[in-house]
Amino acid sequence: MLKFPKPSQLSQLSQIFSKRTNSSILTDDNATTKPKKRTENRPSAYRHLSGKGLSLAVKAQILGEVPELDDDIPTFYVLREYSRSNSLLVDIKTRELDLPSALASTTVGKNTESASVIFLKHRHGSDNVPSPRLERLVRACLDDPTLRVQLVVVTILWGRAPSKEDSLLRLLMADEWSTPSIPKQLFNIGVMGRDTVVQFAAPKELHTLIKEVKQTDTANINATALTQTIATALKGFLDKQRTSIIGPDLSDKRNITGKILASSVVQSAIEQESATTGKSIVEVKKEAAGYIGEITSDYSHSVVRFFLHFLTWLWEQLYDGVEVRHFERVRTIAPDSQIIYVPCHRSHMDYLLLSYVIYKRGLRIPYIAAGDNLNIPILGEILRGGGAFFMRRSFKGNALYSTVFKEYLHTLMQRTVPIEYFIEGGRSRSGRLLPPKLGMLAMTVGSYLRDPAKPVVFIPTYISYERIMEGATYVGELKGKPKESENLLSLIKTAQKIERVFGTVHLSFGEPLHLTHFLDKFNVKTGKDALMLSPDEQADNKKQTHAMIANIGVKIMQNINKSAVVNPVSLLALVLLSTPKSALDETQAIEQIALYQRIAQALPYDGDTFITDMHPKDILAYGLQLELIERTPHVLGDMIKVADKQAPLLSYFKNNILHVFILASFIASLIQRNGRMYRDKLEDISVLLYPFLQTELFLKHSQRSIKDTIGEILDMLAKENLVVKWGDTLISAPETNSPAYQQLIVLAAPAQQSLERYFMALTLLSEQGTGRLNAEQVVNLCYFLGQRVSVLYADDLPDMFDKALFTSFLDTLVRMGYAHIEPKTGMIDFDERIDKIAEHAKYVLNPDMIELLRHSARLSDDEIDSVMDEMHKKRKFGRK
Repeated sequence: MLKFPKPSQLSQLSQIFSKRTNSSILTDDNATTKPKKRTENRPSAYRHLSGKGLSLAVKAQILGEVPELDDDIPTFYVLREYSRSNSLLVDIKTRELDLPSALASTTVGKNTESASVIFLKHRHGSDNVPSPRLERLVRACLDDPTLRVQLVVVTILWGRAPSKEDSLLRLLMADEWSTPSIPKQLFNIGVMGRDTVVQFAAPKELHTLIKEVKQTDTANINATALTQTIATALKGFLDKQRTSIIGPDLSDKRNITGKILASSVVQSAIEQESATTGKSIVEVKKEAAGYIGEITSDYSHSVVRFFLHFLTWLWEQLYDGVEVRHFERVRTIAPDSQIIYVPCHRSHMDYLLLSYVIYKRGLRIPYIAAGDNLNIPILGEILRGGGAFFMRRSFKGNALYSTVFKEYLHTLMQRTVPIEYFIEGGRSRSGRLLPPKLGMLAMTVGSYLRDPAKPVVFIPTYISYERIMEGATYVGELKGKPKESENLLSLIKTAQKIERVFGTVHLSFGEPLHLTHFLDKFNVKTGKDALMLSPDEQADNKKQTHAMIANIGVKIMQNINKSAVVNPVSLLALVLLSTPKSALDETQAIEQIALYQRIAQALPYDGDTFITDMHPKDILAYGLQLELIERTPHVLGDMIKVADKQAPLLSYFKNNILHVFILASFIASLIQRNGRMYRDKLEDISVLLYPFLQTELFLKHSQRSIKDTIGEILDMLAKENLVVKWGDTLISAPETNSPAYQQLIVLAAPAQQSLERYFMALTLLSEQGTGRLNAEQVVNLCYFLGQRVSVLYADDLPDMFDKALFTSFLDTLVRMGYAHIEPKTGMIDFDERIDKIAEHAKYVLNPDMIELLRHSARLSDDEIDSVMDEMHKKRKFGRK
């Protein structure tokens, strides 16, 4: 409900604005180096009265971190324009935060300033006239080079407190770019006063600013010119801060359409399309305008803020909380960078959740590249208003659409709008990261190479849930059920689940990746440098650009995994799904969870990786609360097992964190399978198979460092008594009847599924022979073989037959030179090395599994044709 101030409060506030006084406490332009003589308590009484009047209605929030200020250095707070209410508000907040008071007199050298506020555009002044107070400070520093003065830039936004906005009127009146009139500012104070944010920037040394100006512009040697230049720099910083919070002053959709159609790139594409199709220029231009309407966002600050209320309610209904980590990384670089958020894609909730978190923490939400499958009635328009722009799944065969889309993306980057896209392309159905789709990444890089605006920084973002709405749908699709198209009815059905408890959501912002770093690394020429290259050099530069884009894609995925959150549900899933019947004695379950926590802490996957510190007993209680597991009472000790039909869903969460433990699991599986192994043999097998694990799970360890990593893992396992080291050459498992051996078996299980998939594909190739199968056949055959193995040995878990994993494995074989795809026929050729790799199955798989894989891989031509026909039927009836 809208709360208006009382008449007495409005009267006091009006006096603050309308009062005209000769007092120099607030004024900047009339102040002298020595303030006029006045009574002792007049400033104090004035300050008390005005501050009290303002504090009746204004309860501002602090955005970001409060700077640490040196009390011994004179401090001045920099505001963009003269405002009595803003300076009073700054004074209130500085006193509350125990910072030097904004309205206290301050001595600088031989002079005393009556207040510590600087208005860059002072009262009755203009943009071309520098602040008198700032100029006096500059002159003082020029006269005394040892004099120190620190400036703190302050951003104040009325109506931009993310957690306070709760009515349409507040949203419509919220702070934008225009300077408010006195009536509107009275409204801001009276109605929006509790929806106001204040951000204090880190202090800037005035001497440093003076020195920088003199270095870059030797002509600015007089105090007035220096002051003007410094003021311009401070205004620029204030503008960047405001832009990073509420966004730039963007043109509307119609203006964007006109700008895109008028660009030389799109005009050339229109002419080419007209020449190719025989259509008139007018017809093709109308077609291009239609594409622009289909693609572009219709971003609205009011819609975003209004929609925020619904999301706040929704999260409270669905989740126990949203935990966010490392957001300050983004806040630090946002003002000076073109931010590209590249999150993993777990759920449709990702779109809303990430924007919600960014907005709540005071930054401008990004424009989101969404698949056109979400451009459906009602929902599509809501998403557009929230910053979504839509793209088709494929640009193939439509050069005009491709050009229009790239030009729209380029306009966003020219306006330095933060952008978000899911680099996996679609939602992961298995819980693992999908191989990166490089289309949007390539267009981003291409836009920067064409005409850079700000340095591009990619923000890999990890998102994990403890339950997801689409879980059952994902399992069905992995098992071959046709993918359902999104529509309003399906979303309404999903919304019916909101009474269920979905646990906590975790967002972690990974280590930023700077495009300039990759440009230097791959020696990619840009701008005029690229134009001056010879044709052969341009071809090499283009090749290097492609290699760079592929490398950025992999690094993004690796940094997403580095910032993983090992939450209670994923840890519980990893433990229980590693047992034959997805069940453990309660005491064993507690010990195994604790073991995983110790492993992750002893050998952290990365400094950004977070491991839940919840006690194992509490993790079990949490799983029971979410109805993911069940406790079966027993006289010899209660049993913990996965609840009915929850195993396939839990496998999704297990896969979210599998990369954190996969190498320890892999080493454990080798030792547990063989009983004892010579260390050099263990290292040889690890070096051979690690590239496939690295590609599948986007592991951060380099191939050249893998032996050192193995050594660290062996030391850790030995310390936990899970392996026994006999000198430096021999490693063995503990006694088979010991508790440590039982823990080793559970630890070894997660890696087994990956190894079984690898050797399934290798055995298929080896049994069928070189040149007999193409890539599509191999992937589809492995998919059906995986289904059989899963039903027989793996409790029908979908991990075993995820087609994306077989595709990734085959790509790695080709990339490493073990196999070659014949360009003309598409058939896979390979040499005897495939057979040699397949022979290593005896070290990692049990004999029954090896025999099953060999038997299953001996397929006749008729059986292969039957499999392909079945896949074509699924694909045909799966189309919408």
